[in-house]
Amino acid sequence: MNHIQAVREQLETRQLDAMLLTHQANRFYVTGFPSSGTDGAALVTRSGAYYFTDSRYTEAAGKRLSGLFTMGTVTAKRGYEVLFNEVIASENLRRVGFEDAYMTVAGYRKYKEKLNCELVAASDMLKELRQVKDADEIQALTDAQRIAEKALQEIYNDLRPGAVEREIAAKLQYLMLHYGAEDKSFDPIVVSGPNGSLPHGVPTDRAMQSGEFVTMDFGCVYRGYCSDMTRTVAIGYATDEMRRVYDTVLSAQLAGIRTAKAGVTGKAVDAAARDVIAAAGYGEYFAHSFGHGVGVEIHEFPNASSVNDKPLPCGAVISAEPGIYIPGKLGVRIEDVIVITDDGNRNLMNAPKELMIL
Repeated sequence: MNHIQAVREQLETRQLDAMLLTHQANRFYVTGFPSSGTDGAALVTRSGAYYFTDSRYTEAAGKRLSGLFTMGTVTAKRGYEVLFNEVIASENLRRVGFEDAYMTVAGYRKYKEKLNCELVAASDMLKELRQVKDADEIQALTDAQRIAEKALQEIYNDLRPGAVEREIAAKLQYLMLHYGAEDKSFDPIVVSGPNGSLPHGVPTDRAMQSGEFVTMDFGCVYRGYCSDMTRTVAIGYATDEMRRVYDTVLSAQLAGIRTAKAGVTGKAVDAAARDVIAAAGYGEYFAHSFGHGVGVEIHEFPNASSVNDKPLPCGAVISAEPGIYIPGKLGVRIEDVIVITDDGNRNLMNAPKELMIL
């Protein structure tokens, strides 16, 4: 999949002659070709599309982009700025957008000095385009979720007293790759007992014990798109307090999901969940937002947060992940991923989320 035409339509609207793409995620979004770091750059004009990289990637890029992009190979004597200037001259480009939110100061200074055009800050173009997913993107996101769910179902067999956080995290990564993932979306979070109060805790050598929670937050990349999910389960048994906290988080998540639809602000969705947690007396233990956008990157726009007073667009994909974290004692988070629609939303998750005791 690629989004060349979507960028071209924005060029006309923004009075730009071209858009320069150097950021890894934006390059992939527009070209459909995965490349790491700074190993590649694309230039989309009103009538053409160009992709430049070095000899390590030209063959792979050519196979993927042939017929869509004019290719060019970067060498020591013909750097990116030389190749860009050739296009600038041939197409008489005057105003070229660049990713001001991502480009380094050094990179900007180099291009500003060497490119024969005006550079115009235009990161918001890709930010806005990437917020709304098309059918192919949603299918990739769904497929990534299915892979993660397979890993979850299998890892349940390993959750017992004595299981080690770090080992469970490692096996989750292996299982996702085993079932077809290209990579992990982020380093898995596997925390148990008092470690669960750390929302982004790092797995340790701690052994799990009966009568405590285990929270697993993980995801994978498939066809370039990320999955993200969290499930919290109890080992052996759950105390009354554990059940109360879990039920509160689940009720909060369902309240936020019920509220989420196109035209509703991210702030309103966050408030719907936050109010449930506050009413149960746990307000001080929910510090992060209800959710964030998910796509080519694990954290994208739009956000369902207390500071986002903009309406969610139809086609946005966001996480739904409230939590309660009581320091030194326990933590619970439940996370699904939903697609925003005009009349509500569609949950991409199949995994059950009622309290499971293993």
